[in-house]
Amino acid sequence: MTAWMRCYWGEEDIWFYFEVDADGWVIRQVELQGPEPAPIAAASLAEWQQAHEAGRIEEYDSRFGITAEVPVPEWEGHDPEQLTFEEFEEVWGAARRRIASRLG
Repeated sequence: MTAWMRCYWGEEDIWFYFEVDADGWVIRQVELQGPEPAPIAAASLAEWQQAHEAGRIEEYDSRFGITAEVPVPEWEGHDPEQLTFEEFEEVWGAARRRIASRLG
């Protein structure tokens, strides 16, 4: 079952938004930083894998970032807030549009 959540990391003032699969692996991830949250990442595991297979991983990483490399159940010290699909999609869409506009 897919789940959506967010966590805050105060040290860097970053909100992390996650879409995770039934095993806890991150499928999509958004990172927003600062008082007026600006997207610094909006990565998709499927897109990352496609970029890796095509030899374009560095280009993808520099534009969209990467997803977490361990499943959520293995994380320590996080207190996720559950989100709805719609809440996640709103953040995902806005972050992707903003990143795309910077790449112009």
